[in-house]
Amino acid sequence: MGIRKATEVFHDWALAGKDKGMEKGHSSAVAEMLTFIFQQAEKSQKEFTAIDVGCGNGWVVRLLDKHPLCTSAEGVDGANAMIQKAKEIDSEGNYSVCLLPEFSPTKRYDMIHSMEFLYYLKDPKSMLKLFFDNWISQDGWLVVGIDHYKENEDSLSWPEQVGVHMTTLSTPEWLDAWQEAGFSNITTWQAGEKGQVTLVITGQKK
Repeated sequence: MGIRKATEVFHDWALAGKDKGMEKGHSSAVAEMLTFIFQQAEKSQKEFTAIDVGCGNGWVVRLLDKHPLCTSAEGVDGANAMIQKAKEIDSEGNYSVCLLPEFSPTKRYDMIHSMEFLYYLKDPKSMLKLFFDNWISQDGWLVVGIDHYKENEDSLSWPEQVGVHMTTLSTPEWLDAWQEAGFSNITTWQAGEKGQVTLVITGQKK
């Protein structure tokens, strides 16, 4: 099986209805990630803007949008069919097809959420630097969930199984990349059910 673009694979998965399974599988870890985001917002009691990078069918965007301090939430994804689904579910929502790292936002966000996106890039470290420089507001947070990393041995066969490129880094390598990008107050934990395999990393732009 040849290597395909991740956006093509996820486009096909959306057409096959697999987006609901992804939503269900990630819901526990994402709940912890959103709890972290909402706690930071509630500490400051300031309204915030949010974006979900790799938003799939938009389910996290809709959860973000429900928070009383959230003034706007949007989602971007490189898979056309995922964005189509998001718009069908939520016709009033803000969802866009965007290829990364090429896309550059026209505004900055207080909270950036991303689940299962970064390691599909050839150079995720550069994307972290772009997030820091071009995407995040001062004092804003980046909250990322990663299931494919060296310590999660079950994930190491995924690139061959799925037929897509995945950049495989260890937890220390990911943390070094966040520091190199400029983030402060970096925290990490393992989230989710069934052995808690999702590596969550959060960092603030100070």
